[in-house]
Amino acid sequence: MVAGGNAMQIPCEDIKITFYKSSGPGGQKKNTTLSAVRVLHLPTGIMVVSTAARSQHQNKQLALKELERRLAARRRRRRPRLASRPTPGAVERRVQRKKRRGALKRLRRPPHDE
Repeated sequence: MVAGGNAMQIPCEDIKITFYKSSGPGGQKKNTTLSAVRVLHLPTGIMVVSTAARSQHQNKQLALKELERRLAARRRRRRPRLASRPTPGAVERRVQRKKRRGALKRLRRPPHDE
């Protein structure tokens, strides 16, 4: 059995779904039913909680979609950063900042009597 929609298939053995009583606005129905859903992806330890809807079924679908999104983001490869040199203007600004900072620190020194 597989959980999730058509985008990605998550084996049911890899997830643990728990239901609990939700809190917040929504009336007596929300306060008395186990409508909140917590989905734990066992291999990665990613936990997703959904309490948005008053329906357990809707919260389960929302949580599974969010889990799929997080797993996809985790699998996505980042492009390596291309090494670049600072522009001459950036180098000049950095040197000027360092000079000003050094001058300020020299002013903090105690007077040197010889």
